[in-house]
Amino acid sequence: MMLRAVFSNPSEYVRTQFSSDLFAGLTVAIMLIPQGMAYALLAGLPPIYGLYAALVPLFIYPFIGSSPFLSVGPVALVSIIVLTGLSKMAEPMSVEFIHLAILTSMVAGIIQVLLSVFRMGFLVNFLSQPVISGFTSAAALIIGVSQLKYLFGLTIPTTTRFLDTLRHLANNISDLSWIELAIGLVGLVVILVLKKVNRSLPGALIAVVLGILVVKFAHLDEVGVDTVGFIPSGLPDFQMEFFSFAAVKQVLPLALVICLISFIESLAIAKTLAAKHEHYGIDANKELLGLGLAKLVGSFFQGFPNTGSFTRSAINEQAGAKTGISSLIAGLIIALTLLFFTSTFYHLPKAVLAAVVISAVFGLIDWKEAKFLFKADKRDFIVLVLTFSLTLLLGIQKGVLVGVILSLLFILHKVSRPHHAVLGRIHEHDVYRNVERFKEAKEKDDLLILRYDDDIFFGNAEHFFNTVMTELKAKKGVKYLLLDFTAVGHIDSTGIRQFELMVKSVESKGVEVHLCSVKGPLRDEFSTYQTKNIIPESRIHWDIDNAIKDMDTLKNQTLKTV
Repeated sequence: MMLRAVFSNPSEYVRTQFSSDLFAGLTVAIMLIPQGMAYALLAGLPPIYGLYAALVPLFIYPFIGSSPFLSVGPVALVSIIVLTGLSKMAEPMSVEFIHLAILTSMVAGIIQVLLSVFRMGFLVNFLSQPVISGFTSAAALIIGVSQLKYLFGLTIPTTTRFLDTLRHLANNISDLSWIELAIGLVGLVVILVLKKVNRSLPGALIAVVLGILVVKFAHLDEVGVDTVGFIPSGLPDFQMEFFSFAAVKQVLPLALVICLISFIESLAIAKTLAAKHEHYGIDANKELLGLGLAKLVGSFFQGFPNTGSFTRSAINEQAGAKTGISSLIAGLIIALTLLFFTSTFYHLPKAVLAAVVISAVFGLIDWKEAKFLFKADKRDFIVLVLTFSLTLLLGIQKGVLVGVILSLLFILHKVSRPHHAVLGRIHEHDVYRNVERFKEAKEKDDLLILRYDDDIFFGNAEHFFNTVMTELKAKKGVKYLLLDFTAVGHIDSTGIRQFELMVKSVESKGVEVHLCSVKGPLRDEFSTYQTKNIIPESRIHWDIDNAIKDMDTLKNQTLKTV
């Protein structure tokens, strides 16, 4: 049930579904509070901005998006992309850095809204699953390693380059704080164990509470344990101080990356959860609009870029959420926390927040997909490994670019080499099938029947020509070539030129070219391009059987004439 249905019949909703949404909203909020602060630190921002980024999207997305389960707010992947892109422009934690992060959210939101207006949701299809899996797995490793400085209690330069982070950790490992390491590891164990026992248990919040209590009553902050410290209370103000046209140009490339990644991540989560409930459908363009407005409106209230969270969305669905009301309830709890409870986080150790982040990104490392592709499709496995390796070596932003390029190359490779088949007749069924797949399919000695399984256009026109010539060369004694165009719906001007060259080349070898199963749109294009000058109408047949009958008739007439 979407929010429109809730407001149209509120009494029925309260009677049957409100308790489920209430429990789900409470559960998500309990998880989101520590995660929001942890992801703000990951993005290079003070912890309070994680709560700001969590607040507004929870009130915006449910009214527009098509998923009742998607929980929108700060996430690890987008946070590390923010840090990666902006740390070259400003010092993390500085006022300039904060303003750039908020502006990035605005620009990414505007882009997503525009893409929704122009119904460009289909663009998500241009990133293949192996590329997404390789990229997110590498990003998870980068995120996890970036948190080790907090877990070890080390003061090292902020960097998102995987190898640089490892080098800094190795050079400073002698300064490791055993107290902070112990606190962080205990927090990590608590989160992981509770997640295994029951995913809906608030492991992150329990670890946070334990960390606060230990530091506060053992006075560990006095012996150097790094804590969150003072967090201002109150709801975020509406402001536009962050906006400048010069800065928009700076953050535009980063905003494009975040726009793409956040949409892909959210849409994948929404579709995965919707698949478990047949009566929910996901509209990609509504998702773009909902996510875009969540970023755009959130930026006016000091929120950095947000998107759908897999862990929180899964918990929302498992906790029994029925509508977007669960998100509104989670938003109210975040608002109450900002108003009255921020002072309770003063003694929260950063090592525990690091544990929250590390536990959250474990699930992003997709070993199962790599293992499956290694067995099922070596080419996709290579694409996954290549994306994973280049993202680790070059960084997350360049990894995204590499992923897009690899996906486009993958698409171009597939469309430039369509499938084709040489056909033979299976007499007992009176059908024609691929002779390589069906041993019982028999060819006629003087006839080559070739089916080309795609449109013929500039990207594969040469492949079409080469395919015909190669198959013709492989079979001796051919007098007739019959091209089955069942799967061809379009031919462009480049394709026509290659088609004409093919006919001339084949007939120069004494082989007569015939066509069959030519669709209406293709016939119209043949008429436009005047292919009757290339191949006469009498050689274009309804289907393979008619073509063979016409050829036999023509042969008999020729024999009688002789």
